[in-house]
Amino acid sequence: MKLLVTGGLGFIGSNFISRVFENHKDWNVVNVDAELYGSNQQSLKKFENNSKYSFVKGNITDQKLMEKLISKSDVVINFAAESHVDRSISDARPFIDSNILGVFTLLEAIKKLGKKLIHISTDEVYGSFNSGSAKEETRLDPSSPYAASKASAELLIQSYITTYGCDAIITRCTNNFGPKQFPEKLIPKTIILALNDKKIPIYGTGKNIRDWIFVDDHCDAIIDVLLKGKSGESYNISAGNEIDNITIIKKILTIIGKPLENIEFVEDRPGHDFRYSMESTKIRNNLGWSQNKKFEEGLKKTIEWYLENEEWWMHLDQKILDATPWK
Repeated sequence: MKLLVTGGLGFIGSNFISRVFENHKDWNVVNVDAELYGSNQQSLKKFENNSKYSFVKGNITDQKLMEKLISKSDVVINFAAESHVDRSISDARPFIDSNILGVFTLLEAIKKLGKKLIHISTDEVYGSFNSGSAKEETRLDPSSPYAASKASAELLIQSYITTYGCDAIITRCTNNFGPKQFPEKLIPKTIILALNDKKIPIYGTGKNIRDWIFVDDHCDAIIDVLLKGKSGESYNISAGNEIDNITIIKKILTIIGKPLENIEFVEDRPGHDFRYSMESTKIRNNLGWSQNKKFEEGLKKTIEWYLENEEWWMHLDQKILDATPWK
């Protein structure tokens, strides 16, 4: 199988490519990435001499490039996206460009060339829930510009499925964590700040709840969708690990051996969703997927990775590790 992976130098994309080569060594992967702030070449350095892997620097908004690459591929797995809520609040334009116009570019090529698209979306398109959990048919109700851009992309994809008969599938996942995550997100940022004996900023009371999934489990779910998913469908991917932010930070500080007094509460951000929650009965029952990594086990593995791979994150802009909280 020939895969075109967009955004493959990012957190989930790079882990997905690694997972593919662990379990499907005969597949070919072309990775196209614009190498923006969240990309890291070191994440896939071990594959640079792999004849089944190739890298192309480029943006998914580049129509000619996308048509050229998609024409040589069987399936496009679209990870490429701007994904940080705080950044979308301060400047929404890059999110419109990447998350909407980029998807439009891919769809035009998919339509023209008759190829398959698997689009990686997010639980944030459903908005916040005080109780209950979203199902695939739940109405989209995004809160932030980021979430709205991802919801817009989904609607665009659905229109191309209905109008043009495009072969496309949408997956929506809860919060990922694991090795190689860009340290503006909660878990890696907390780990790195703790290692540097800095204050850990947290929005509001820290009681906002997210459902956490280890990145390898998410990647395995995407592979299941690729192999067994039904065209035109969407699949929620969740692990049932609903935990509030303050609890996660305390767990990290305890594991690393740092004082809880390093936690610093700061003013909440605008429109901060309280709780995201999805059920994943469909992918479990129809495709046979289930997660393998328990949260505590995955968290310890993640902390160990950042401890053992300082060269991966030490060169990053230290402004990322300022007093600003995370997604």
